[in-house]
Amino acid sequence: MLALRRALQSCSLSLTSNVKRISLTQAASASVSSSAAVSSSNQQKVRFMSNTKDDGQFKTWKPLAPTLRQRRMVSRKDLHKGGPIRDLTVAKRRTGGRNSTGRVTCRHRGGGAKRRIRIVDFKRSEPGPQQVIRLEYDPGRTAHIALIKHMETGKLSYILAPMGLKPGSVVQSYMQVNLDTPKHEMDQTSNVIMAAAEMQEAADASSMQADIASKVNVEVGNCLPLKMIPIGTTIHNIGLHAQGRGQLARSAGASAQLLYTAPMGVAQIKLMSGEIRRIPVDACATIGQVSNPNHKHEKLGGAGARRRRGWRPTVRGTAMNTHDHPHGGGRGKSKGNKHPRSPWGKLAKGGKTRHSKNPMLVRGRPRR
Repeated sequence: MLALRRALQSCSLSLTSNVKRISLTQAASASVSSSAAVSSSNQQKVRFMSNTKDDGQFKTWKPLAPTLRQRRMVSRKDLHKGGPIRDLTVAKRRTGGRNSTGRVTCRHRGGGAKRRIRIVDFKRSEPGPQQVIRLEYDPGRTAHIALIKHMETGKLSYILAPMGLKPGSVVQSYMQVNLDTPKHEMDQTSNVIMAAAEMQEAADASSMQADIASKVNVEVGNCLPLKMIPIGTTIHNIGLHAQGRGQLARSAGASAQLLYTAPMGVAQIKLMSGEIRRIPVDACATIGQVSNPNHKHEKLGGAGARRRRGWRPTVRGTAMNTHDHPHGGGRGKSKGNKHPRSPWGKLAKGGKTRHSKNPMLVRGRPRR
């Protein structure tokens, strides 16, 4: 009996030792596999980071694929890495370029990655100081946007980010203050502006600009009526109507220059295209130039980048059949001695698109 008990105890001890050895080996193998997975993921991150180069202006890639050889994107080092404020966005519902009846009215559109539209405040009607929290990327526009917070009410909103605007800066709008002024103060303001115009007509523009600049804070990011902005200032997000939202000079790198301001009538601005047009003096405008001016130097590199942005392929008219395009059909590469036309038969080069002259236009953009 004693020998049997000793044999059973020795068997149990050997079994427990074997189980411990197996568990230790399994734990060691699991730790090795987890460490290998972590190391492989780190290697992939390091390899991906080593394939890109960001010099602060542009981001380029090593030519590991044909689409990466010419690809060049604007650097986003200074932008917010996370997502937007959810309450300041709405879902973008796509139509694929079709109208309510299902017909294609805008060609080459469809697909692409999902987006949310950022609600940008183009009107800037709320007065008071507002602090810039951060700069963000907006997939729905070429310019960057800035998240601002009202220093008194705490309200958040998005605005177009001008060049030179940084987190921590304070911007302000003078639109609502101008609308709520009493009548006698408005008369005084009109008298001041009329006197400034008379000074300008008397070739004393420098003193006029100093007089106007002393009444308001003309800094980058501030929104003012055109009649409060000194002549020669670079502006963007310009409205077309009094008490309306900004509509001109809103894309990346866009700006305009204020040329002339009448006492109580219209102002003249010069756009980047060279066009000079009249704008009501009570319309809004923001000081500075729109951010991201290097957007025009970007190169997507491949067709897939355009598909992710919602652009479908463009097919030449000469490659189509006769019933699909006026240039289609025939033998070989020929469009039948026709002038370049659209699929609906309208002239594509040199044809007039404006049939009535804009009364607010002073001088059109220079033509060839």
